[in-house]
Amino acid sequence: MNKFINNLILKIIKISNPILLTVPFAIVWLCYYVNLMEHPFMYRGNTVVILLFFILYIVFGKVYDGFLISVSTISEIVYSQALAAIISDGILCVVIFLLTEGIANVIPMILLFFMQVFISSVWALVTHKWYFKKYKPQKTTVIFDLREEMEQLISDYGFDKKFRVQNSVDVSTCLEDLSILNGSECVFLSGVRSRERNVILKYCIAHDIRVYMLPRIGDVILSGAKKVHMFHLPMLRVERYNPSPAFLISKRVFDVVSSSIVILVLSPVMLITAIAIKATDKGPVLYKQVRLTKDGQEFEVLKFRSMRVDAEKDGVARLSAGDKDDRITPVGRIIRKIRVDELPQLFNILKGDMSVVGPRPERPEIAAKYCEVMPEFNLRLQAKAGLTGYAQVYGKYNTTPYDKLQMDLMYIAKPNFFEDLRIIFATIKILFIPESTEGVAVGQVTAETVNHSSEHMEPKENVAEQQSALLQ
Repeated sequence: MNKFINNLILKIIKISNPILLTVPFAIVWLCYYVNLMEHPFMYRGNTVVILLFFILYIVFGKVYDGFLISVSTISEIVYSQALAAIISDGILCVVIFLLTEGIANVIPMILLFFMQVFISSVWALVTHKWYFKKYKPQKTTVIFDLREEMEQLISDYGFDKKFRVQNSVDVSTCLEDLSILNGSECVFLSGVRSRERNVILKYCIAHDIRVYMLPRIGDVILSGAKKVHMFHLPMLRVERYNPSPAFLISKRVFDVVSSSIVILVLSPVMLITAIAIKATDKGPVLYKQVRLTKDGQEFEVLKFRSMRVDAEKDGVARLSAGDKDDRITPVGRIIRKIRVDELPQLFNILKGDMSVVGPRPERPEIAAKYCEVMPEFNLRLQAKAGLTGYAQVYGKYNTTPYDKLQMDLMYIAKPNFFEDLRIIFATIKILFIPESTEGVAVGQVTAETVNHSSEHMEPKENVAEQQSALLQ
């Protein structure tokens, strides 16, 4: 009962945020913009407009994780809520322009946004302090097998306010005596194989212990399984990426329409970028590179050139080291920082080689290196490559290939047009976060990157055993 009451209180506190941010919008709408309408709304019409803002703000707030008090810092909460507010305000600005005569004054909307940011900051500060005062860190046990860094991750990401690690033991020790979990409020399973993990999961559920689990490749594949009933038995059907025709058609229509509009709107930016690149070193404006898309088909991805012409004169494929990479030109540093270098890929989308959302296309040489360590890396080629994707939104540039593969497979497991839209809007959030484009170590070649990431993978005794383990 206490858990129910606490959850209810937390829900009420979270819903107070969109209410508080809707109030100033309602004041601006009722006190200013309504008077600009030739035929002002009656009570119901005004209620609908205010309710529209309320709903939009909640939707975008959830997309940007703006209400996650327990796992976000105050600055992250404010940043996420500010994004949700400015997009909601922007949409309502369009509505206002359509409803009012002439061009409405936007200054009240700008002042409204700053008021909303102030309210969000106060709300985040107060609720954050309240939450961690009321909810003490949970007594936590970490069970590890192949990945031992979970305790360090909890500390590095500031989650020690939420989790107090009391025990960190390997899985074999835990299985010898499951009673070591007694007294824990939550358990982290890090790289534990399915057979051992299932024993621990059952024990935790029976003893009301919350479990956080780092999945393996097989777990991610099974997350997209279809529930079926055969022989009067519950079954799970797993198959290769096979989205409905309606999804594929809607996705292609969206790709063509959205890329065409963005090309048209940003054509001045692309022209200025092309002139700047050409003027600095006289080299080619565009950089073409062979990449892989659906079913391993090769195509030439287009980018504005951000590196020296001789960046790979020795023929060795290297990952970028981010801002520390001395191969990047002065103009390249600017266009990379604001993501302009990726804009020519809109033409790849128009052509059909890529989609707006999908796994990022990899170079054949780098993909081959990854496959030497984890043959299942090719599973990400089930879907068409994308300009943005799940791994780009929730990972970082230097996230290990194994973890990026899992994120890509999470997207592939459940193809959904609304998921595509959520990823597109979520991409806006990372555009201004520097760590989303961090590079690997300077000069680090692909093979070294793969070997580093292999520390987090299933051991490679032999390919046949590893492939059979995919669905375990």
